[in-house]
Amino acid sequence: MKKNTDSLLRVEKNGFIAYLTLHHPEKRNALTPELLTELRMNLERFSKNDDIRCVVIRGSGDTVFSSGYDITAIPVGREPEERQETPDALLKALEAVKKFPYPVIALLNGHAFGAGFNLCACCDIRIAAEDVRMGMTPARLGVAYHPDGIQQFIEAFGMARTKEIFYTAQTFQGQDLLQKGLVNHLIPRADLEAFTLDYAENIARNAPLSLKAIKNIIGLFEKNGALGPADLEAADQWIQKCFQSRDLKEGRAAFLEKRTPEFTGK
Repeated sequence: MKKNTDSLLRVEKNGFIAYLTLHHPEKRNALTPELLTELRMNLERFSKNDDIRCVVIRGSGDTVFSSGYDITAIPVGREPEERQETPDALLKALEAVKKFPYPVIALLNGHAFGAGFNLCACCDIRIAAEDVRMGMTPARLGVAYHPDGIQQFIEAFGMARTKEIFYTAQTFQGQDLLQKGLVNHLIPRADLEAFTLDYAENIARNAPLSLKAIKNIIGLFEKNGALGPADLEAADQWIQKCFQSRDLKEGRAAFLEKRTPEFTGK
């Protein structure tokens, strides 16, 4: 397993899986502009080929996934007439997670609040330890939340659940996370790493082109609800790529020969 430990984002690779660890323990893994930029740049680098077919994002330590955006990075002393802009690094990083061509898993080994919760919402799958807490609390602080983030919550959890998350500003934990659909799996802490690794490996074994096609088509539904002619054409292009791929031939052959397929993404 290759590892980089010299930055706010620790990068590890294990086969076709990449682990991105938010490593800012002195600030409870708060999302600084520097950390967010590293996250975005690594995802963009991985997206250029098929070497990484599943990404797992987690927090350093065993207490906090991320406490949210680093408030010390927000300028203070503004004049009343000045506009408050959503940090560009945050918007770009969240968009990079959403648009990564392969599935992204949030491994919730600790609590997630604010923008940390938003980061989880942008992931395709959320796997959490049983004692994790999650919350979105701008209403408690007297601020609104940026439209892109709210849309990402709606896409992940639906309109009704998003209203509950933001209107109540409450902290969700335990079985409530699972029952409300905020996480896909709630796992005993001792089993969390092994369960997530097995889950990611199961994804990474599948045909790369199929994974990309399915995620892209799901993204069309998230963006537009019902698919119009242009969306249907885009979806059909992905379908044809898969139908004409060598991976389809390999998948068929492996099935008939009762062996594990060796997909290449072509």
